[in-house]
Amino acid sequence: MSDGAQRGVAVALAEHGASARVAHVTLANPGKLNIVDRALMRELIAATTQLSATADLRAVVLRGAGEKAFIGGADINEMAGLDTASAGDFITLLHEVCDGLRRLPVPVIARIDGYALGAGLEIAASCDLRIASERAILGMPEVRIGIPSVIEAALLPALIGWGRTRQLLLTGESISADEAQRWGLVERVVPAVALDGAVDGMLDAVLACGSNALRLQKELIRCWEDHTVSESVACGITCFAEAWKSDEPRRLMRGFLDGKKAKQSGT
Repeated sequence: MSDGAQRGVAVALAEHGASARVAHVTLANPGKLNIVDRALMRELIAATTQLSATADLRAVVLRGAGEKAFIGGADINEMAGLDTASAGDFITLLHEVCDGLRRLPVPVIARIDGYALGAGLEIAASCDLRIASERAILGMPEVRIGIPSVIEAALLPALIGWGRTRQLLLTGESISADEAQRWGLVERVVPAVALDGAVDGMLDAVLACGSNALRLQKELIRCWEDHTVSESVACGITCFAEAWKSDEPRRLMRGFLDGKKAKQSGT
């Protein structure tokens, strides 16, 4: 999609591979590095709410329109007019965007090209997997405009450690895609021309897994993020038992065993 895309959030459902349904969500704010204001935040929340209710959905890919930015941040023009009361409402709305992505029952891949700053990096961190182009720039510059980095910036220590989180948040400096990969902030970095292919490759890997198992796995990862180790183990026992409510484990295990027998017999 070009930088001249129409402003808004577009959701396209498409078949990937063997009839697996994937949602491609594109945020566009032409000429403004895809920054998010209240209206676009509400559109993103509406999109994730609708997708959460899509029973046959297998994965979601989130991207920004054009080549300049994934999401360049939150709208400073709107933030400049905030007061104590409205600031709470504004940042709660942004949190609901991030939380909506985290609550999607299927894996969410962030396709990062260009800038992912502030709110854009928080949104990327709320996705399950992040693939970036070599020209991506990532950072949390909020302290440079007089505000702390908040809400889903709290996810960063688990991704990159406390020291690097402090470096990003206390200096406001940005890092390159290569450095982000070394830190563990993104999973893959590829040339810009190979970005879509890398995303497709990640989708292939995700879609090769059991659909019900992936939904349970994402639910379990969220439990691990929010609970103690003992509570997380208990969540895992429950999820393991729930997996057997469908025929997916028996079907996929039988296919694995049959394939192993065929290989051993040379047929």
